Amino acid sequence: MNETLLWLLAGLLVGVIGGWLAYRARKRADARRESQFASADAAAKAEAEAQAEAHRQAESARAERAAAEADAARREAERQQREQEAFDAAARRAAEDADQAEAARIAQAQEAEARAAREAEESARAELARIAAEEAASAEAARIAVEAARTHAARQAAAERARSAAEAAQREAEAKAREEAARQATIEAERAARLAAEAAEQQAAREAAEAAERKARQAAAEAAARAEADRLAVEQAARRASEAAEREAARRAAEADKLVQEAEARGEADRRAAEQAAKAAAARQSAEAVAAQAESDRQAAEEVRRLDAERIEAEQRATPAPAAAKTATAKPPDQTLVMVADDSKLVRITTGRLLARHQYRVSYATDGLDAAQQMQTSIPDVVITDVEMPGMDGFELTRHVRENPATAHIPVIMITAADDRHRDDASRVGVSKLLGKPYPEQELIDYIRDAMQAQVSRAGAIHP
Repeated sequence: MNETLLWLLAGLLVGVIGGWLAYRARKRADARRESQFASADAAAKAEAEAQAEAHRQAESARAERAAAEADAARREAERQQREQEAFDAAARRAAEDADQAEAARIAQAQEAEARAAREAEESARAELARIAAEEAASAEAARIAVEAARTHAARQAAAERARSAAEAAQREAEAKAREEAARQATIEAERAARLAAEAAEQQAAREAAEAAERKARQAAAEAAARAEADRLAVEQAARRASEAAEREAARRAAEADKLVQEAEARGEADRRAAEQAAKAAAARQSAEAVAAQAESDRQAAEEVRRLDAERIEAEQRATPAPAAAKTATAKPPDQTLVMVADDSKLVRITTGRLLARHQYRVSYATDGLDAAQQMQTSIPDVVITDVEMPGMDGFELTRHVRENPATAHIPVIMITAADDRHRDDASRVGVSKLLGKPYPEQELIDYIRDAMQAQVSRAGAIHP
C-alpha cells in the first residue's frame, strides 16, 4: 500500500514538473516571438521614416527647380524689356537727328538765297549808277535814266515779290517735307515696335510652350518614377510580409513538431500529450492561415497598384496638354500640396502614402501649432487635420486658417472618430469636410480632386 502511494506521488511530481517545464518553454517561445515582432515593427517604422525623408528631399528639390525656372523666366522678361527700351531710345534719337539735319539744311538754303539777293541788288545799283553817270549830260539821258530807274524798281519789286512767294512756297514745302518725314519716322518706329513686340510675344509663347512641355515631360517622368517606386515598395512589403509569414509558419510548425515529439516521448502523460498535439495542429493551421492571409494581402496590394496605374493612365490620357488648354483646369496632383496635421506618426505616414500613391505632394505637421508655423512660409492647397492634438487642436487650427485672408480659401478636411459629436463644432469653425475613422480612402481622394476643381470654377466666375 505504501509503495503504491509512493509511486502515485512520484508520478504526480513528474507530471507537475513536466507541466511546469512545458509552461516555461511556451513562455520563452512567446517572448522570442514578441521580440521578433517588435524587431519587425521597428524595421517597418525605420523604413517608413526613410521613405518620408526621401519624399521630403524630393519635394525640396522640386521646389528649388521651380524657383530656378521662375527666376530664369523673370531674368528673360527683364532682358526683353531692356532690349525694347534700347530700341525705343534708338528710334527717338534717329528721329531727333533727322529733324536737326533738316533744320540745318533749311537754314543753309535760306542764307544762300539771302546772299544771292543781296549780290543781285548791289549789281543792279552799280549798273544804274554807271548809266546815270554816262548819260547825265543830256536830259534825255536823265529821263531815260529815270525811266530805267523806275523800270528797275518795278522789276526789283516784282523780283522781291516773286522771291518772297518762292521762299513762302519753299518754306511750306519744307514744312510739309518735315511733317512727312516725321510721320514716316513715326510709322517706321511704330512698325518696328510692333514687330519687336510681336517677336517678343512669339518668343515668349514659344518659351512658355517649351517650358510647359518640359514641365509636362518632367511631371510624367516623376509620376512614372513615383509609380515605379510605389510598385517596388508594395512588392517589397508584400515580399517581406510573405517571407515573415513563411518564417513564422516554419517556426510554428517546428515548435509544433517539437511539442508533438516531446508529447510522444512521455508515455505517462498521454492526456497532456494529446492536448499538446491538438495545440500543435492548431498552431500549424494558424501558420497556414497566416501564410494564406499574407498571400492574399500581396495579391490585393498588386490589384490596388494595377487599378491605380490604370486610373492614373486614363486620367493622363483624358487631361489635355498644357500648351493646347483653352479653359482653366484644376492643379494636377503633382502640383497640389496637401498638409497632414496629426500627432500620430502612424496616421501621418499612412495618409501620406495614400496621397503619394495618387501623385499628390505631401507635407507633415505634428500638431496644429506646427501647421500654423509652416503656413507662414509655405501655403498648402489642402489641409487634413485630426481633432485632438497637443498645443493647438484641429478646431483651433481651422479657425486660424479661416481668419487669415491668405489661407481662408483652403479646403480643411477633419478626420475624427466621433464625427456625429463634432459635426456642429466643425461646421461652426469652417471645416470643409468631416470624415470618420476609418474613412473610405477613395472618398478622401475624390473630395480633394473636387475641391481643387471647385476652386478653379470659382476663380473663373470671379475673373471671367
